[in-house]
Amino acid sequence: MTGIFSVDARIGVIGAGAWGTALATMLAADGTPVALWARSPALAEEINAARVNSAYLNGVTLARTIAATSDLALLADKPVLLVVCPAQHLGKVLAGLPASSTPRDLVLCAKGIEAGSGRLMNDVARAAAPNDRLAVLSGPTFAREVAMGLPTAITLACEEGEPQWQRLSAAIARPAFRPYYSDDITGAEIGGAIKNVLAIACGVVEGLGLGENARAALIARGYAEMARFGAMKGARPETLSGLSGMGDLVLTCASRASRNYALGYALGQGMTMAEALAGKATVAEGSHTAPVLRDLAQASGTSMPIVEAVCRLLAGEAPAHAVVTDLLARPLKAEQAGRERGD
Repeated sequence: MTGIFSVDARIGVIGAGAWGTALATMLAADGTPVALWARSPALAEEINAARVNSAYLNGVTLARTIAATSDLALLADKPVLLVVCPAQHLGKVLAGLPASSTPRDLVLCAKGIEAGSGRLMNDVARAAAPNDRLAVLSGPTFAREVAMGLPTAITLACEEGEPQWQRLSAAIARPAFRPYYSDDITGAEIGGAIKNVLAIACGVVEGLGLGENARAALIARGYAEMARFGAMKGARPETLSGLSGMGDLVLTCASRASRNYALGYALGQGMTMAEALAGKATVAEGSHTAPVLRDLAQASGTSMPIVEAVCRLLAGEAPAHAVVTDLLARPLKAEQAGRERGD
């Protein structure tokens, strides 16, 4: 345990990166006690003592009702836990979370697909925490705007349906933070994972100076790839056309405030991966998701040429201009043919 810690908090946030800290800040803005787990004891001490997170959300003053700790066991008895650690570490973190003696909701906020296994986050969580109830929080959210209290709408997908939704929305909703109900946790997760990869591609387009027309086309064709993959995994089309799919895609593919978009922009400007990531506190999740997404698509016969192009770029197999040239050289076809034929 580090510094002060509120035993009264009934909601906890696992992960004190930018998104986890922003969610804790939003939840605590009305005086609600929030327990926040940071992997680093030094970061937990800074949050408690100085009311800042200088490494991940610098410039935002944190509410005094946020109590940070580096002892994960101290969050185990919280009825609601928002799990906001990076996707590639989610399984390991949850494996270290002690079981609770009472029913507990785990709200998964990481966006990605586990490298190596190809599992979505709800599958990873189910294996690591088989007795907990799962939900997915996903949608168009820049952490700093949420921390500032700017209006945000998001999908809250609940595996146990409306009773779980009623319980969680009462705990999470705030005047400027509006969750919308879904029971399609697979669809909510797929949108959040794939948009990261497509954001890298859109960043490349800006980095190469190809214009707004090209970016709009890439978003539309990227959404078609998301829809094909989602159909293969059993996601509902209406989920992917909502906040956690199209909404998140539009936000992330239009601003360098997105880590994934910024990575693509740097690559489009001619930087190497090492140069683009130098000095960054966090890695763009799309760089991890892209190769496993490509492999899953290829194994299922799902055509995802933009995802494949991003993988080539990330692996250093071709420069950005060559990857875009190859995409433009693909055979002409009917716009709606892809979903039916998978090409």
